[in-house]
Amino acid sequence: MFQNLSQTIEIISKISVSQERKEVLQPLVNYIQNKVNGNELIRLNFICTHNSRRSHLSQIWAQTMAFQFGIQNVFCYSGGTEATAMFSKVGETLVNQGFEIQQLSKNENPIYAIKFSDNETSVIAFSKTYFDAFNPKTNFGAIMTCNNADEGCPMVFGAEARFPIKYEDPKAFDGTEVMNEKYTERSLEIASEMYYVFSNIKHL
Repeated sequence: MFQNLSQTIEIISKISVSQERKEVLQPLVNYIQNKVNGNELIRLNFICTHNSRRSHLSQIWAQTMAFQFGIQNVFCYSGGTEATAMFSKVGETLVNQGFEIQQLSKNENPIYAIKFSDNETSVIAFSKTYFDAFNPKTNFGAIMTCNNADEGCPMVFGAEARFPIKYEDPKAFDGTEVMNEKYTERSLEIASEMYYVFSNIKHL
């Protein structure tokens, strides 16, 4: 793990998760634990309307926390009900928190390679629909990170299970004086909950 990212995770480890949120997260903990117990691949697809902010933060932090806690065979994805682009502030926020990001393309929907450790595979991030060919078609858990996606996708085809784990959209603060603060806050909130999820997975 990169040193700056390890320092961020040390801060994250001290963020408390409310009992209410623990109850929201528990079904996801159970799903992952059952996969671990069965020695199965764990595929998680984080879904939001535009696949531009919350779903990317969730995907990247989930993959990072799986590595942090040594949970094997975890593959995290993200998607939307429509494709737009990963918002640039998401990347800036993650760099500030210790990730390394390489931009692989410069079109309207750029592709990014996001690393949390020198020797681990990059997380490939770009905006796509949840059913895009890049994402798994079956045997995955669908995590709905926003109200619109949760209500707009009552059924996610191919998903074994569906988990509404919703976050407030930092987009509401775009262009304001507190924009940086709110993106950092949302990223840390998501990270703390993914930390909680994977810290509760018991190894066989």
